[in-house]
Amino acid sequence: MNGPPLTLEALLVLDAIDNRGSFASAAEQLNKVPSALSYIVQKLEEQLSVTLFVRQGRRSVLTPAGQHLLREGRKILAAASKVTEQTQTLAHGWEPKISIAFDSIIAVEPIMQCLQKFLDEHPNVEIDICEQVMNGSWEALIDDKVDLLIGAPPPIPNQAGIRAIKICQLDTVLATPKQHELSHLNRPVTRSDIADYRTVIVHDSSKSTVPWSSNLIDQSRHFYVTSVEQKIQAIVAGIGVGFLPRARIQHYINNAQLAVLEADTQEQKSALFLAWKTVNKGKGLLRLRALLLAHYENM
Repeated sequence: MNGPPLTLEALLVLDAIDNRGSFASAAEQLNKVPSALSYIVQKLEEQLSVTLFVRQGRRSVLTPAGQHLLREGRKILAAASKVTEQTQTLAHGWEPKISIAFDSIIAVEPIMQCLQKFLDEHPNVEIDICEQVMNGSWEALIDDKVDLLIGAPPPIPNQAGIRAIKICQLDTVLATPKQHELSHLNRPVTRSDIADYRTVIVHDSSKSTVPWSSNLIDQSRHFYVTSVEQKIQAIVAGIGVGFLPRARIQHYINNAQLAVLEADTQEQKSALFLAWKTVNKGKGLLRLRALLLAHYENM
C-alpha cells in the first residue's frame, strides 16, 4: 500500500455525505455524479480496510470508524481553509498574523476595543498578544518578537528603524491600602517615609538587556510581581504600597479601597508610546495603527 488516499477531496466527500445524508444529495452539492463519490469512498474503505458508511433506510450513515475519520478530517479541512484564506490575504498586502506587545502599565480595555473593530473589518488576520514590562517591551520590538508595541514607556531606544508616537500621558500617584499608616501623616510623604514599609514592585520583563524597575524605593522591603494588574491587587489586599497610574486605580479610589497620598517627590507625568519598525509596511499593521491612534486622540 502506498498510503491511504486521504485527500482533501475525499474528506470533502465524506463531509458532504454526512451533512446531506445520501450520496446522491452530496453529489448534487459537490457538482459531481453519485458514481464518482461512490468510487472515492470505496477506494478509501479498501485502503483503510474499514467500512465508513452503512445504509439506514434511505440515509447513508457513518460507522464509528467513519465518524472518527470525519471528526479528525474536519480539523484538516478547517486548517486547509485557513491557510488558503491567509495566503489570499497576504497576496493582497495584508499580513496573515500581527504580533503585538502591550506594556503592563497601560490599560488593556482600549486596546481590546480597537482590536475588536479591526477584526470585524479583517477577520482573516490573526492577532497574537503578549504583555511586557519596561525594557522588556522595547526588547520584544527590537528582537522582532512583535510587530507593534503599545504603551511603551520612555526612553525610546536609540536604534535606527524604530518609529514611536506618543499616545497618552501617564499620571503616576503614590497609592496605599485604605487605613495605611502613611495616610495619617499630616504632610507630604517622603521616600524616607515609604522606605519603612513594604513596597510592591513590577519585575522588568527584559531578558537580554539590563532590567530596571520604575519607582524602586531604596531600603524598603519589596514584594515583586510580574504585571501592573498584580501590583494593583497586591496593594488593594494590603500587602504594600507603590506608585500606580491614576487612571488604572480610579475606581478603587472612588470605592475607598485605595488612598492616594501626596508625595514630596511626586512622579512627573510621562508619555507612553505606540511603536513599530519602519520596515514593516503591511496593510494590517497600518490599519491597526490608525485605529489605535484615532482612539487615543479622542480619549
